[in-house]
Amino acid sequence: MPKFKTRNGYAQPFGAWLTEDGVNFSIFSEHAQKIELCLFDDLGQKEIARINMYRGENHCWHIFVCELTAGAKYGYRVHGEFAPEKGLRFNANKLLIDPYARELDRSFCWDKSVFGYDLKSVQKDLSFSDLDSAHMMPKSVVTTRKTHAEVEAIQQRKPCIPWRETVIYETHVRGISQLNLNLPSMERGTLAALASPQMIKHFKQLGVTAIELLPMHTFVDEEFLVKQGLSNYWGYNTLNFFTPHHDYLASGRRQEFLDTVEALHEAGLEVILDVVYNHTAESNEFGPTLSFRGIDNLSYYRLNPSTPRHYINDTGCGNTFRSEHPRAMQLIMDSLRFWAGEMGVDGFRFDLASILGRNQKGFNRQCAFFQALTQDPLLSTCKMIAEPWDIGPGGYQLGGYPGEWSEWNDKYRDVCRRFWRGDGGILPDFARRIHGSSDLFEYAGRGPRASVNFITSHDGFSLHDVVAYNDRHNEANNENNQDGHHANFSANYGAEGPTKDAAILEVRRRQQRNMLATLLFSQGTPMILAGDELGRSQMGNNNAYCQDNEINWLDWRKQEKSYSDLAKFVSKAIAIRKSHALFTSQRYIHTPETLETEHKCARWVSMLGKPMADADWNTADKNVVGWILQSVINKKSTMLLLIFNAHHEKVDFVLPDEAEVKEWQVLLDTISETGEPKVTKLKAKSTVAMEGRSLKLLKAQ
Repeated sequence: MPKFKTRNGYAQPFGAWLTEDGVNFSIFSEHAQKIELCLFDDLGQKEIARINMYRGENHCWHIFVCELTAGAKYGYRVHGEFAPEKGLRFNANKLLIDPYARELDRSFCWDKSVFGYDLKSVQKDLSFSDLDSAHMMPKSVVTTRKTHAEVEAIQQRKPCIPWRETVIYETHVRGISQLNLNLPSMERGTLAALASPQMIKHFKQLGVTAIELLPMHTFVDEEFLVKQGLSNYWGYNTLNFFTPHHDYLASGRRQEFLDTVEALHEAGLEVILDVVYNHTAESNEFGPTLSFRGIDNLSYYRLNPSTPRHYINDTGCGNTFRSEHPRAMQLIMDSLRFWAGEMGVDGFRFDLASILGRNQKGFNRQCAFFQALTQDPLLSTCKMIAEPWDIGPGGYQLGGYPGEWSEWNDKYRDVCRRFWRGDGGILPDFARRIHGSSDLFEYAGRGPRASVNFITSHDGFSLHDVVAYNDRHNEANNENNQDGHHANFSANYGAEGPTKDAAILEVRRRQQRNMLATLLFSQGTPMILAGDELGRSQMGNNNAYCQDNEINWLDWRKQEKSYSDLAKFVSKAIAIRKSHALFTSQRYIHTPETLETEHKCARWVSMLGKPMADADWNTADKNVVGWILQSVINKKSTMLLLIFNAHHEKVDFVLPDEAEVKEWQVLLDTISETGEPKVTKLKAKSTVAMEGRSLKLLKAQ
């Protein structure tokens, strides 16, 4: 083996830091007895050196290797006690990925050598495995870092779109372009395709302002899925918090991620990453030893206090990352700074975010992690979105996050679906949800933008399937159709799945328009699922996490066929939203509210054009209501009226008697395929025939 000149080096920062005369390596482990830095040849196959690291203060191990350059491949072997019953799972036969690695040289592949215990033993995870995993493991790669000036330049190019103007488009890097035949075959399903002029043109034509990407961190396909020929398509199984997933890089270079972000920024689009800091790919006690488990299992994971062999599983994925530990929290913060700083990301959506706010006493909106984000000069400027639940104790925390956060609002999703399905007794809750869910957020001084409103997301039915299936059809997942949500609040309107019945198809298309219009005209931050504007179907699968195929991929041929009108409808609705400040108020609009020269109010009217009475709210058999939003600025009035008819029959709606209104302009009508109204003017106080299951937006003249 070649000999390398070394010196002790320094403890901070963690990871492999390239300097002019070599590389400093630093890693944290409180309970290790010895750590070896392993260097590999250019192919990452042959181990060419093992170097003992110096144990410094605060359990930081470090070594400086002179004359080592960028591109060097390495890993760690961590020695210590193998005593699962104590929560200790050290095994130096397992090559470990640096938690701070900025690049990995290959994708992960399953092999029996990656398990820390002997698979053949009757004791299972209590037995020690001496199989060496180095030949199978991805190697960490030494990389260059952005300078302070380069990071500053990246920050200055960010669009910095205000929350009130934000319209989120949730998508998957592979799924959005895999079937786009107009793109080069080598780019389809990659970040390069996402940044292509064609994709950017689509985003701009729709009018969305932020692209929210499903997990981009390097992740692992669970072994049980691989054995079935499936994969973890969604990517919620993180292996490393700093590296972009290799399969999403057409060039194989991480620079492609930044290039994509820069292209989207140049087009005026923000990038939000869906991040998973609540668990890792090492799973439960029977999972592999890949990184954190072998470095310091006690520090990085929450273990059962009475039986430390077992992991606390608030995620449902086998383990829970111990984010309250100072070094684990530092790792998360450093990862977020890397993506926001060097990679230019504008915001983050935190998967199962309640875990990050939980300590031994339960969820706390003033926990150390939230406070750290608030005071961080860079991260405090980013958009922060919580998925406000997990399966742990007190895990459902919708409305419970700090003021600077926004939250996925699943109550909005369920209520809107039920309203348009025609469920009785839902009208009062529907009104609260489209008004921004003030009952959930306003008491803490938060504005409407705190509610991320959505009808669909990656998790569940697509919008097409919400109106095409009564039941889930997840047989392709090989779980006997027992997985996925059981309460979808969907309807098929006469036939389960595909049909040629013209009347059923017409109702389905109108219901999609009704829900999209409701979403875009509600108070709060709207989020659209990619492909809903093209009528994408998942064939009734409401848990398509393991389907890397046509179930999840967008069929772009439909853009030029029957669903082109739906994309035009979405574009029109977003344009209307942007051009009317009443839809994007920073404060909740009540009756009345006066702010210096501005007066705003919101009120509800019945189908008789009168203010809603208690009896109107409690009508169980008809979901019909009018919602008036009005602002008066310097004596100039703007008044909008949304009329909702979720009843299956036509109703006569009397326009309200407003003294200053001479006539109403119809801005949008969901009866039309593109939203363009056939009748554009309506007389004041006239009666409007509202077709069954329809919505109209009017503006006072």
